Amino acid sequence: MDPLDVITNIESISPHYGAIFSADEQSVIGYEVVGKIVVDGTEESLGAFLQDESVPDEYRLEVEDKIARKALNYLPNAAPSVFIFLHRDVNLLMSDQGERFLSLLKEFEKQGCSLDRIVLDIKADKYHGDMKSLVHLLTYYRTYGIKVSIHHSGGESSNLNRIGLLSPDILKIDLKPLTLTSVSQSYNDVLYSIVLLARKIGADLLYKDIEMNFQLRYAWKNGGRYFQGAYLQNPAEHSVDKYLLKGRLKTEFHQFIVTEKKKLEMLYQKTEAFHLRVHGHLSSLKKETKDFNTLLIQLAEQMSDCSFRMYVCDEDGFQQTGNIYRDNNNWIIQEEYYEKNWSWRPYFLENMLRMRRDRKGFFSDLYTDIETGDTIRTFSYPIDEQLYLFIDLPYSYLYEQDGLL
Repeated sequence: MDPLDVITNIESISPHYGAIFSADEQSVIGYEVVGKIVVDGTEESLGAFLQDESVPDEYRLEVEDKIARKALNYLPNAAPSVFIFLHRDVNLLMSDQGERFLSLLKEFEKQGCSLDRIVLDIKADKYHGDMKSLVHLLTYYRTYGIKVSIHHSGGESSNLNRIGLLSPDILKIDLKPLTLTSVSQSYNDVLYSIVLLARKIGADLLYKDIEMNFQLRYAWKNGGRYFQGAYLQNPAEHSVDKYLLKGRLKTEFHQFIVTEKKKLEMLYQKTEAFHLRVHGHLSSLKKETKDFNTLLIQLAEQMSDCSFRMYVCDEDGFQQTGNIYRDNNNWIIQEEYYEKNWSWRPYFLENMLRMRRDRKGFFSDLYTDIETGDTIRTFSYPIDEQLYLFIDLPYSYLYEQDGLL
């Protein structure tokens, strides 16, 4: 779109409101403001124009302000508890240390629009300036009750440090990557890191661009408190009833819960069965040999259908055997792993204490193996009070088992 077409038709700009729904109340908690313009009878989005850094800053600032003013004029007519998410280009925002935007908000505060209903929506990864200055500005904004939302693509870990520094109130995650034919385990791993980070810094997760039921389920399962997208409600020129989708969302969440309960029950049954299998083999083999490398080779041969690596650690995480590793169809001992320590791994010591307390084996979460690059699980099993067995299960086995993927 020609920037001049936008500026010469600036009065044709109108805000559209993308409803944001909550998981806890299944209600509308706010609206993301999206700018649109009518040029030659055709309505077009202003997203590309506002993100185009080749457009003069003053043009983009003028359009941002126009959208915000019209949206804020509408705010008193919306439900009193809803939030209004206002996009601002973070570099334009910082060009005058945020004064222009704050002055605009203060105008409307005088008219009775509480600033604690405003959510500043920015893309931190696009910022070119000094991070400390941005941190100071956002901290200053918060003294007025303004909340901060930061966008994250969902599949990249490159700006996690920025998110941690800025400590947003809301972290927005784009679910467009889920529409790809296949999503790698690394995507899920990065998203899991984001979920943990959000929990640590006290940020609510908002999943956007939800276009299908499976994306809503994914967002619900991965800590989403807020949801937005065409599957729920397309942006419109007006607000919608707060409880528009309450019945539908309650029904869908119930279906998600039923499915997850079934999966958890299946995982529990698989865990019990695998524990009994390992326990039975070890009980028999320990009577025949005291050398753990030999014992593991024998155990591996009995469990070739479900494992590609085994090893034993003591309670401090030091390996007491080499790796027993399947190379093609042969099991070999990798002696170089003897005495390696794994206590630095997340949750390793916690899991050791869990095994010692419960005296039972269990499966790990799905994760990507460092050496093979494959998606695997590890089964951990307490041999006795000092020694613990670890069995790595390949993707090919997990794929064949209900409840393990």
